[in-house]
Amino acid sequence: MRVLALGDIVGRPGRRGLKQVLPKLRQELRPDLIIANGENAAGGIGLTQSVAEEIWEAGVDIITTGNHVWNKREIYPVLEREELLLRPANYPPGTPGRGWTIWKNNEYSVAVVNLIGRTFLEPLECPFRVIDLLLSKIKRDADIIIIDFHAEATSEKVAFGWYVDGRASMVFGTHTHIQTADNRILPNGTGYITDIGMTGPRDGVIGMDREIVIQRFLTQLPTRFKVAAGDVDIMGIWADIDPACGRTLQIERLYQTISLSY
Repeated sequence: MRVLALGDIVGRPGRRGLKQVLPKLRQELRPDLIIANGENAAGGIGLTQSVAEEIWEAGVDIITTGNHVWNKREIYPVLEREELLLRPANYPPGTPGRGWTIWKNNEYSVAVVNLIGRTFLEPLECPFRVIDLLLSKIKRDADIIIIDFHAEATSEKVAFGWYVDGRASMVFGTHTHIQTADNRILPNGTGYITDIGMTGPRDGVIGMDREIVIQRFLTQLPTRFKVAAGDVDIMGIWADIDPACGRTLQIERLYQTISLSY
């Protein structure tokens, strides 16, 4: 089974880039399942119902998120009712939405789990302990288990990958918008990459207008960011996973730059 995962979609340019490139990727890679992180898809921070629908209509099957998903409150009821829209599972009980889902086609069942790290982020429940609890629940219902680990610190991401090696089929990191070059298959069969990058403007600073960000660093004054313009980077990974044993057979980075067609 082939899975395609695309990095954090940043604003309208990221959404337009997604819609422009995904038909070609579907034709070339023929993925069975497409996952994309959407926490920055609406105006560069947050998500709305209309934007989530736009991402699904473009061909994405499951939208994962992270800490920025709470920026626009209108998404709260959508998180509650949509099984293919996830927020990190280690938020406290009573938080809107769900942290994992089971996706099925005619042959296989795939569990997709969304978790968030704690280093340099909010002091939430420990993702290492939460995944232990979740795996005990979902392993019997899923042939394949895929985890979006949304975290700031590379050390936390790497440690988490080792922690679930052989218990999850694949772990891909999100949040930093910078793709890492460490895609590999760990010794017990888990496909891993520290961060898959972003789907967003190439010539900004992690998708935001670079001049505004530079001024923020120069002055240290509060600044309202805006999404950059120009060419769009499409970053992610694709992986072939054996549903018979849940092991990753191949994991490859995807990185291309496109000019938006108007």
